Amino acid sequence: MTIFTKLYRPSSIVRSQHLLQHLRCMSNVPENTVYGGPKPQNPNQRVTLTHLKQKHKKGEPITVVTAYDYPSAVHLDTAGIDICLVGDSAAMVVHGYDTTLPISLEEMLVHCRAVARGAKRPLLVGDLPFGTYESSTRQAVDTAVRILKEGGMDAIKLEGGSPSRISAAKAIVEAGIAVMGHVGLTPQAISVLGGFRPQGRNVSSAIRVVETAMALQEAGCFSVVLECVPAPVAAAATSALQIPTIGIGAGPFCSGQVLVYHDLLGMMQHPHHAKVTPKFCKQYACVGDVVNKALLEYKEDVTNGSFPGPAYSPYKISAADVNGFLNELQKLGLDRAASSAAAAAEQLKATESESK
Repeated sequence: MTIFTKLYRPSSIVRSQHLLQHLRCMSNVPENTVYGGPKPQNPNQRVTLTHLKQKHKKGEPITVVTAYDYPSAVHLDTAGIDICLVGDSAAMVVHGYDTTLPISLEEMLVHCRAVARGAKRPLLVGDLPFGTYESSTRQAVDTAVRILKEGGMDAIKLEGGSPSRISAAKAIVEAGIAVMGHVGLTPQAISVLGGFRPQGRNVSSAIRVVETAMALQEAGCFSVVLECVPAPVAAAATSALQIPTIGIGAGPFCSGQVLVYHDLLGMMQHPHHAKVTPKFCKQYACVGDVVNKALLEYKEDVTNGSFPGPAYSPYKISAADVNGFLNELQKLGLDRAASSAAAAAEQLKATESESK
C-alpha cells in the first residue's frame, strides 16, 4: 500500500465529507460568488443580510433576541429566531453590574464564542463594548474585526449617532463588516443622558432620533435599533429609512422587535434583576419560579437523605469485589474505611430490596 492510499483511504474521505457537512456556514460570505458560496437560503440554513432584506421588503417582521451563552443560543436556534444579538447588557444581566459600561472586550468575546457554538441559524450580531471604539476609526475597525474573527459573529452593533460614531460605522462597513446602528436610549451614554431615560419625547429630541437613524443608514448600516422612543417617533423613523428598524420599547411600528432572553422568559426574580428589567418587556414565561422551586426541592432531598437513592446510584460493584475491597482496605490498616464501605454496601442492598 502506498503512502497516498494510506493517507487517503475511502474512510478518511467519508469522514472529511461528514465534517464539511457540519462546518458552520458563515452568513457574511456572499451567496452568489465565483467561488460557489453558500447555496440559496432555506429555513434550515443561516440567516443572511439578503434574507433580512427580503423579509423587510415583504413587510415580514424580524425577530431578534439578546442572548449571552451556549444554552440560550441553542434555544434561539431551535425556535427559528432571525437575529441573535450578543449584547453588552450581559454586564447587567449576567455579571450583575448596574450599567453596561464595565464589561470588557475580552468578556464580550467569551460570550460571543459561546453563542456562536450554539446558534447555527440566526444572524449573529456582537455589541462593541464601551471604550473599545470611541477613540478613533482605526480602534473601531480593529475591535469590530476581533468580534468577527475571535467571536465568530456575522456583524457588529454600535451605539449612538454622534459624528464620531457615524464615522466609526462608515469605516467598519468599508472594512467589509456589517453594522447595526442603535439610537434613542443608548445605555453606554447614560453619563450624558442622565440615566436610563427614554428619548424622542419632545420635538427636537424626536427629530434627532429620525435624523440620527438616517445618518446611520447613510453610513451603511444594515439596520437600526430604536430603543425607548415613543411609537410615533419609531413609526416616522421606520418610514424614513430603507433599512429595517428593530424596536425595543419603541412600539409596534418597527420592522422587528428585540427582547433580552432572560427578561422575556422571566428567568430571575432577584431584586437586582427586577431593578434592571425594563417596563416594556413582556414576560412569556416565569422560568425563574420553576428554577427556584426545583432548587428548593433539591435542597430538601439532599437534606433529608432521599437523594441520591438507588435510582440515581447507578454504578455497581459485585458482592465478591466488595469483600475483596474490604480485605485490601484492612491490609492497609484502613479499618474505619472498610467498616464504612461494608455498611454502605449493606444499606444499598436493603434499600434496593425495599424498592422492588
